[in-house]
Amino acid sequence: MGRPFRVCLCGSVANNEEKPLPSRPENETDSRMDPTVRQAIFKAVESEPYARVLKIELLALEKGYSKVAMTYDPSIMDNIYQRAHGGAIFGLIDEAFETAGQTDGTIAVALNINVTYVSSPRPGTRLTAEARQSSQTRKTAGYDITVTADNGELIATCQALAYCTGKPIPFLMAS
Repeated sequence: MGRPFRVCLCGSVANNEEKPLPSRPENETDSRMDPTVRQAIFKAVESEPYARVLKIELLALEKGYSKVAMTYDPSIMDNIYQRAHGGAIFGLIDEAFETAGQTDGTIAVALNINVTYVSSPRPGTRLTAEARQSSQTRKTAGYDITVTADNGELIATCQALAYCTGKPIPFLMAS
């Protein structure tokens, strides 16, 4: 086994063996997403049962970035207080995280997700979640995710950490 390393809250790594990669590679070609991977992820989201139930749409996808949206429908997304259920908003956040984390063509799985719910959307509001990769090491990647309403109001913020398996996404081979 390799030497353990400590990840600081700022995303830096505290040892000499593994250093974080820049969040925006200096080589422009490194920041471009493989079009085959992009197409496979779009196709996978279109057929994903959970995304279909919440009517989540994948709007944009770049390496380390995803933008998804859904309309808040109280008939299926309300909690016992007639407000947006946190699980519905979390579902949108998780879809943005999931898709942004796969943009290199390999499987990344959630290690930790911390959500702060800021405000509750009004019924019928179009909600958008954007996930941006903020840090990366050989085995982990950090993401900052925001959810906003169609009027620009901040609904939720999130910091998420993924474990990068290095294994190819299985639906890439099927597309």
